[in-house]
Amino acid sequence: MEFIQLVISGVAQGCIYGLIALGFVLIYKATETVSFVQGDLMMLGAFCGYVGMTLLGFPFWLAVLASIAAMGLFGVGMERAVIRPILGQPAFTIVMLTIGIGYVARGAITMIPGIGTETHALPVPYKDQIWNLGALVLSAEQMVVIAVTAVLCAGLYALFRFTRLGIAMQAASQNQLAAYYMGIPVKRLNGLVWGLAAAVAAIAGLLLAPITFVYANMGLIGLKAFPAAVVGGFGSLPGAIVGGLVIGVVESLSGFYLPEGFKDIAAYIVVLLMLMVKPNGLFGERLTKKV
Repeated sequence: MEFIQLVISGVAQGCIYGLIALGFVLIYKATETVSFVQGDLMMLGAFCGYVGMTLLGFPFWLAVLASIAAMGLFGVGMERAVIRPILGQPAFTIVMLTIGIGYVARGAITMIPGIGTETHALPVPYKDQIWNLGALVLSAEQMVVIAVTAVLCAGLYALFRFTRLGIAMQAASQNQLAAYYMGIPVKRLNGLVWGLAAAVAAIAGLLLAPITFVYANMGLIGLKAFPAAVVGGFGSLPGAIVGGLVIGVVESLSGFYLPEGFKDIAAYIVVLLMLMVKPNGLFGERLTKKV
């Protein structure tokens, strides 16, 4: 029973990793670039929720929806103002730019008096609720994380499978030039993908905040989400979630059964093993180039 308890805790944490990894994969599929700002977008989403619920007095659901919408618009604006002008430059340029945006975001938050330098609890209605299922003790915060992740994955699947917008995004991710010649507005879609990635990161932040707290450096969890994207396969949306679950469960089990310190490096050990055994990840496609 103790093992099952640890697995449930790992799955909940893995869902957070998976949601952030979804942002990595969405942006990579759309632009073939890697964005390291996803963790900090998650942090900004959590702060938006905190400000909406406490300072502005919004009801819970209104604050959640407003935070997701605000971060979606922020993602679109960031792509238009900062990312788009340097597209076509070496990939390393965009990687460094997104790292820089993350530092700017953390610095900007810490400069807000009374908010950025403190640690805050997010006042959600299900805070500290516990359900007993036999010998299992289920935390409402963890169950909400798992349930919302499942619903969000179903929604994204429906978006990419059944809507014209999702199909256009898939076409653009396969071949942007061909999609452009077919009349698909590739630049606009790229902006929407960045907005979608930012909105998903905000959801991850709103789900994580009740379990931990809202603070400026909470976005550093993105360093664990990147291994999740690698394990699942960097071009696979389902792989991002599965990779997150793998990392979360391994981290939870290693933190309990192995000596202290193994939990912090477990994600990177899993990545090294995956790169040796299956370099393209669990769901990654094998790509070959003719030379």
